[in-house]
This record gives sequence, structure tokens and C-alpha cells, in this order.
Amino acid sequence: MNSKHHATLESPDNAFLPLTPEERRAQRIRIYVFIAVFLGLLVDGMDLMFLSFSLTNLKAEFNLTNVQVGSLGSITLVGMAVGGIIGGWAADRFGRVRTLIWTIVVFSIGTAMLGVTQSYLQFAFVRGVSALGLGAEYVVANTLMAEYVSTKYRTTVLGSVQAGWSLGYLLATLLAGWIIPNYGWRWLFWIAILPVALAFWIRLSVPEPPAWVAFAAKRAEEKTKDIAEKKPAEKVWKVIWNNPVTRFTFLAWCATTTCLQFGYYGVNNWLPAYIEKEMHINFKAMAGYMVGTYTAMILGKVVAGYLADKFGRRVIFAASGIATAVFLPIIVYYHTPHNILYLLTLFGFLYGVPYGVNATYMTESFEVKIRSTAVGAAYNFGRVGAAVAPLSIGFVASVHSIGMGFVIMGGAYFLAGIIPALFIREKMHDPQAVE
Repeated sequence: MNSKHHATLESPDNAFLPLTPEERRAQRIRIYVFIAVFLGLLVDGMDLMFLSFSLTNLKAEFNLTNVQVGSLGSITLVGMAVGGIIGGWAADRFGRVRTLIWTIVVFSIGTAMLGVTQSYLQFAFVRGVSALGLGAEYVVANTLMAEYVSTKYRTTVLGSVQAGWSLGYLLATLLAGWIIPNYGWRWLFWIAILPVALAFWIRLSVPEPPAWVAFAAKRAEEKTKDIAEKKPAEKVWKVIWNNPVTRFTFLAWCATTTCLQFGYYGVNNWLPAYIEKEMHINFKAMAGYMVGTYTAMILGKVVAGYLADKFGRRVIFAASGIATAVFLPIIVYYHTPHNILYLLTLFGFLYGVPYGVNATYMTESFEVKIRSTAVGAAYNFGRVGAAVAPLSIGFVASVHSIGMGFVIMGGAYFLAGIIPALFIREKMHDPQAVE
């Protein structure tokens, strides 16, 4: 979509003029991209939670030790980290849409295959492979959406599609509660084959973003010229590392995402146990509180997107990280049976807000030729924090309490807010621009 059409769509003076056929087509494509990315993140979130709800059954059927049960979560996180890095590179090399399609196919078929595994080793291997698609899909989907939305509305839209991930959590909760007691854990994984249909629809309906198409054409032209002049091709990682500003921004995002995921996955993993064991709330009520928390998170991501477009990515991201850091000790030390529902609902709203902003903030930090590689690597380097966090809280809980572990998670959220506030500028590059 060229700048002329872009101005026509957003200018107040032309707001009520009929759209040209080309503008209607561009609008339809953006709607298709939104649907594709929203559903892609939704099934990604569902898939991630399927394992959590199946662990008790897997432990009984395969006679697993606690270490083996825990290792399945670690294998998933490692696979997602590797997949996110590979997926980011592939999206820069082969295209956003093409890579997105394959990520969905990999995790859909891989997850469905978990339903036929007969041992711990088989399950662990297949889970590791399917996790590659899970991690890659998250990065590529956000990059694709960012390159189809104008700067004015980008965070509102990306915050809304991020809500799809949280909605996937809710749907997984409902499906697990219905399928596992009635049909067994294998059927929960078998239904994961359905997103393959989404991949076919994306292939037919969603074209590559114009910015990437223009970049790919420019790259092909430069490659032909380099071959003729016998010059070595420019490597993506060399571009990232040799530019001082890009290198600093990349490292700052690595530190930010490590702290963010340390806090997020630490809390997410232990919150049910904390509610049940240390708040002394029965399992049925705990499940209800979790649904309320996840619902508030969905709202938080959408609101965060709108506020970030209005007031800036940097301020909303930083403020939400710091606010979550302050709120965690409040939950631990000041909850009562009368206020816990309100505290958890507000907390669900707050701790989801950074995820409503970070996709836009990160994609606008890098130019098109390295964008997906840099975002994929920086975000998935942060999965080191995700992998370490549950173990860290477990260690603290064994010495003190889960609540004390949450206070430490608050420190991680504080750093996740303060690092970009001090060191990462916003809107450094326009994902729709051809650079």
C-alpha cells in the first residue's frame, strides 16, 4: 500500500469518501492478516497450556518422576527459544507469511503426534520438535502484523492480537476440563491438528507485506550485483553487531525480555499453587480466580495497545513493568479473603500490559532487513529467564515461601520496566517503510 493510499485512509478530510478498489483490497488484506495472526496466537497459547493440563495424567500413565515431569516444561521452553531464533531468521530470509505457515504446520502436526506417543522419551522428543513451531510462530506472527499496520494504530492492533494468546489460555482451560475427564489426555492433543486448516487459509488469503517484498527485490538485485563484482553477501548478524546503535538496542532488548519473562513465567507457573496452598483457597475456587485473572489480562493487552498509541510505547511499557513490580508485594502481604478477587483481577490486568506493547516496541526498534532476526533472537534469548524462573521460585519456596518468590519476581518486572525507560528509544524504524 503506497503512501498516497495510506494518507487517504487516515486523513480526516477524506474519512467519508468512498474507497477505491485498491484501497478496499488493502483494507481486506489487513483484516485477513489480523484474523490470521489473532487465530495463530490463539492456537499457540492453547497448545502451550495443553501440556500443563496433561502433566498429572502423563505422570500416571508413563510412571514419570517429578524431575521428568518438570523436564517436559523445560524441553518446551528450550524448543520455543531455538524455534524463535530460527523462525526470525527464516522470516527475514524466506518471507513472513511463508514462515508463519510452516510454523503452524510444525506445531499442529507435532502436537497431534503427542497423542500417539507411548513413552517419556517419545513424548519428550516430539514435544521438543513441536515447540520449535510454537516459538517461531509467536515471533513471526507479530512481525507480520506490525508490517501491515500504520504507526498511528500499530500498538492498539498488536495489543489486540496479543489478547488472542491469553484467550487461548482460557479456551485450553475449558477444553481440558471437558476432554480429559471424558475422553483422556490423548484427545486433547489430537485436536491440535485443526490449525493446519488455518495454515492453508493463510496460504490462499494473505500476501507478504509490501515492505518485505520491496526489501526482497532489493536484496535480489544487490545479490546479482555482488556476484558480478565478486563481493561477499552481507550477513544479517554482521549488520546487527557492527552497527553500534543496533547492537546496543539488541542487547538492551535481550536484557529486558530476560527480566520480563523471568517475572511473567515465574508468576504464571506458580500462581495456581500460591492461591491454593498459601492463600488456602480450594481448587475449584482457584480455577475460577485464574479465569478471572486471564480475562483481565486480555483486557489489559487491548487497553495497553490503545494507551501506547496515544501516549507512547516507552512510557506505557515502563510504567506497566514498574506497576506490576509494586503490585506483587501488595498481593503477598496485604491480601485478605475479602479483597483477593479484586487484587488478582487487577494484577491480571497489569502483568499482561507489557505483552500488549512489546511486540510493537521491539519491531519498531530494527530495520526491515534484520527485523525478524533481531526480534526473534532478542525475545527468545529472554526465554533463559523463563526457564530459570520456575526453578528459582521453587528454591525460594523451599526455604521461605512462594510469596517471597513472587516478591523476587517483582524485582524482575521492575528491571523489565526500567531498562527500556532508560536505554531504548521508541519508533526508531517504521515497519511499513522500505529502507
